[in-house]
Parts: sequence; structure tokens; C-alpha cells
Amino acid sequence: MKMASGIELTRECRHVFEQIRKMKQHRYVIFIIKDEREIRVDILGVRDANYDDFLRDLRRGGPRECRYAVYDYAYHHQCQGASSTCLKEKLFLMLWCPVQARVKDKMLYSSSFAALKRDFIGVQKCIQATEMDEACREAVEEQLRSLDRD
Repeated sequence: MKMASGIELTRECRHVFEQIRKMKQHRYVIFIIKDEREIRVDILGVRDANYDDFLRDLRRGGPRECRYAVYDYAYHHQCQGASSTCLKEKLFLMLWCPVQARVKDKMLYSSSFAALKRDFIGVQKCIQATEMDEACREAVEEQLRSLDRD
């Protein structure tokens, strides 16, 4: 399916998204726009990968490369009035556009982000990050926790 930007989301991207959302087969996936024509799977994170692995893979292309990512984030939540915690899992979609990226790349990735949000049903939070302090575990977890009810 072509997006407004003219970029196509491959069938493989949708398939991998469902593997994460429904079947919990991977911890994360990182997507790349290839040849300004299509969004493809760049890197798959194994289920026992951690957030540091994710951040390393997200930046693997270098300090000027944009990426999309879907991450199945797990954390413990303290329910109000309860002494125990429960495990919560939330899917987030991230647009990673580093400050040093070319303007053309930032525009290309940004223009397709809205369509990805519509396509990936089941994502609980969309995050746009341009620097590591916006993509770090603490910042992301804070945004995901803000969705919790006590």
C-alpha cells in the first residue's frame, strides 16, 4: 500500500508487526526507507533483547540516519492499593530522526509516519525522537506509564 508520501510499506513489515503484536515473536523491529520507495525491515530484535540492544540497533546506521521502530515494552506497574505489581506490556512506534540527519530524510520519514500510525493498529504510543534523551528508556517508560490508570 502506497502512502501519501509515495512510499510503500512492504508486506513483510506488516507481517513482522503482527508477529510482535499477536505472537510476541520478537522484542522489536527497526524499519528503514529503501531507495526513497519503500519501507522495509532493517533489524529484528530477538525476544530476550533488552532496551540497550534496541538503542544500539536504532543508531546502527550512523548519526545521520532516520529510522522507524516498533518495540514491545514490558514493565512492572504498582496498582493503587495493592502490595503486588503486575507486568504491563505496551507497543510503541518510534520515529527516530536525529538532529544531524539530512532535511530531505527527515521530511521523507516524517511524511510517512502518520500513515504508519494508521496502519499499525494496536500501537499504544507514538514517540518522535531527535536526540537520545527523547529515546532513552526513562523518557519512553515515562510516556508509557502516563497511559496507566492507578
